[in-house]
Amino acid sequence: MSEPRKNLYERYEPIRRYVEVGFWIVLMTVHAAISTVVALIDARSRAVPRANWEVVTWEVSSHIALLALVPVLVAVERRLSPLARDHWVRFLAGHLVASVLLSLAHVAAMFGLRAAVYAAAGEPYDFAGAMGRWGYEYLKDVRVYATMVFGVWAYRLFMLRLQGEARVLDPPEEGVAPVPETLEQREGVEPSVQELPMPAAPPPARPERFLVRKLRREFLIAATDIDWLQAEGNYVGLHVNGHDYLLRATLTDFLTQLDPATFVRVHRSHAVNLGRIKEIEPLDGGDARLHMHDGTTVPCSRRYRDALRGGAG
Repeated sequence: MSEPRKNLYERYEPIRRYVEVGFWIVLMTVHAAISTVVALIDARSRAVPRANWEVVTWEVSSHIALLALVPVLVAVERRLSPLARDHWVRFLAGHLVASVLLSLAHVAAMFGLRAAVYAAAGEPYDFAGAMGRWGYEYLKDVRVYATMVFGVWAYRLFMLRLQGEARVLDPPEEGVAPVPETLEQREGVEPSVQELPMPAAPPPARPERFLVRKLRREFLIAATDIDWLQAEGNYVGLHVNGHDYLLRATLTDFLTQLDPATFVRVHRSHAVNLGRIKEIEPLDGGDARLHMHDGTTVPCSRRYRDALRGGAG
């Protein structure tokens, strides 16, 4: 029997990392080439002409520095994305701080590369004059930062939709049992308040299984099989036996549906199944690193250490 035909996501996943890395390399290369040509044309009309190698060095060094910072920018976007739903002030403040820090790193790396090229050419490089232009460089960098962050966010959102998501199984519909009539009701007598039956409060709903739609397939996973959870913007990432599944919910809301004796929040964006913790590695400042049985590690902040001890106890 022939194997089922792979869908788009299945065909893309094995080469995904190569495509992502290649995309940024090609993008920066094309942009550097265009910027260099424009800068060379502009240099001809300046009162003080510059050598072509200087113009090329300025443009290429800037794009090489930006390319090296792409992994950092992706990590920043991933970390700040969960704040966008409920903490807009912290979300914007985080991106503002990140844009400043990345601009400083970009300028430092760019000037370092330029200084190395100038030294190889036997020419001095004016660091003082270059650093004095940081404000101008930041105005350019913040626009590049915003564009790149938006592109990373849009791509990640597209991949989430392409991958598929999980959802809580709908509870089975049950018929409502009729309430038996009392003697007073049959005789048309208004019953007293004390005689009215008081309905028992239903226990909180805790789903035992989740219906997972991934790669155009549907299957079930048990709640107790979840190793750990991570906030992913408007989703919760369920990590189960080395596989990742996405559930449309916030981490805070979803944890209310799980057994608090089993699942404990250990970080602003992480929660763990206590039975899947293999080792707790203390870190400086009161934080810790949790080593899970599936071989992964989960951060544990000092704020949640007491909750972790209480749950483990």
